[in-house]
Amino acid sequence: MKKRVFYSELAYVFGILILAIGTAFIERADFGVSMVVAPAYILHLKISQFLPFFSFGMAEYTLQAIILLCMVIFLRKAKLSYLFSLVTAVIYGLLLDCSIALISFVPFDTMLMRILFYVFGMLLCSCGVALLFHTYISPEAYELFVKEISAKYNINIHKFKTIYDCASCLIAIALSFAFFGFWHFEGINVGTVICALLNGTLIKMFTKILEKIWTFGDALPFKKYF
Repeated sequence: MKKRVFYSELAYVFGILILAIGTAFIERADFGVSMVVAPAYILHLKISQFLPFFSFGMAEYTLQAIILLCMVIFLRKAKLSYLFSLVTAVIYGLLLDCSIALISFVPFDTMLMRILFYVFGMLLCSCGVALLFHTYISPEAYELFVKEISAKYNINIHKFKTIYDCASCLIAIALSFAFFGFWHFEGINVGTVICALLNGTLIKMFTKILEKIWTFGDALPFKKYF
């Protein structure tokens, strides 16, 4: 049977949306967020004590803007794709805040519900990332940083991704200790470890499923700008 075409632009839209919803469910389940978003989450928890309007989504695109600026300084070059990566971060941040607001009405008062929603959120995040792997549009700053630095210095991208994730985790732990007290792991818990162990496998699984159902292609002639 001939596979149907799934446009890469739609993969971007659905990928960002599904990733935001999945992150919201993981945050709500309160078993710890992923290593990548942990620093932004801890900044949100601390800064929102003084500025209540400073949401998780705002912390996400603020931190990603800093990462992009550091990357431009480090690489000594700027591209249009770098700017659109910030646009992606803002879109993701807004969708994340909306998702958190919408599911805030869902009761998470039992351990079973928390576990179910954590698993659901992790599956959504993996599916969202798998979709984003099939689009040419600039990803979030986290992924772009790994891609550009590994290409610049000819480092294996998978190894550098692991190094980056571990560095994010260490930064999150340091921020948690600095803001909330020594040995206080805010936002980092068993769910963070589970996500680190299973995320790659789940993304690979969803990638195979998506590619079995669809052929990915571009609907618009904008790939050359990214």
